[in-house]
Amino acid sequence: MSTTFSVSNEQEHVDGIAAAKAALAEKRCIVLPTDTVYGIGADAFSAQGVAMLLAAKGRNRTMPPPVLIAQSATMDGLARDIPDEARKLAEAFWPGGLTLILHAQPSLTWDLGETRGTVALRVPNDETALELLGQTGPLAVSSANRTGNPAALNIEQALEQLGDSVDVYLDGGPRGEEGDDVLPSTIIDCTGQHLSVVRSGAISIEELRVVVPGILDLGQDAPETSA
Repeated sequence: MSTTFSVSNEQEHVDGIAAAKAALAEKRCIVLPTDTVYGIGADAFSAQGVAMLLAAKGRNRTMPPPVLIAQSATMDGLARDIPDEARKLAEAFWPGGLTLILHAQPSLTWDLGETRGTVALRVPNDETALELLGQTGPLAVSSANRTGNPAALNIEQALEQLGDSVDVYLDGGPRGEEGDDVLPSTIIDCTGQHLSVVRSGAISIEELRVVVPGILDLGQDAPETSA
């Protein structure tokens, strides 16, 4: 049986954070607000929790979830060989709608799925998410929806899709303004010779190129030989 907490209510906020921490410690899933869409989260270092997250979404291990962190300083503990250009992007756009794919630290004892030695990191620009992350450490978080369905923009949409597969729902209100499109985070692959945009989103290519002029947009700049 799942429980929903309205984090705009002071007491429910306190109770909701505590309940979310308890659920995560028990290797269960939660739903939390982010600055883009609602996310379903699990302890990034719990293989059971991550497996439950993937099952709730109807995903397999070939689609590993990104990891949300509370601050950019955590990046060095989770990733290695971080390019200077990736650090510049993190400094410019974190917290915010930017996800960086990096080489994962090989010593980490986690199982996010078939990551091929990489990890996708983001610092969200949402007070509730950052408060929770500051107390729990890194969380594996994917959009709160069944795979193939639209991402949840409010807690009702998340509940409808995920139901009792999630223990705790943190209701932070609707995402975005009525009538506006809510964009997911922009995803940058930082593991190759050149940084490249693999998913367009909240941060535009024009904004990215102010910081890193040579970043590639795979939709437009991919070499003719690439598959």
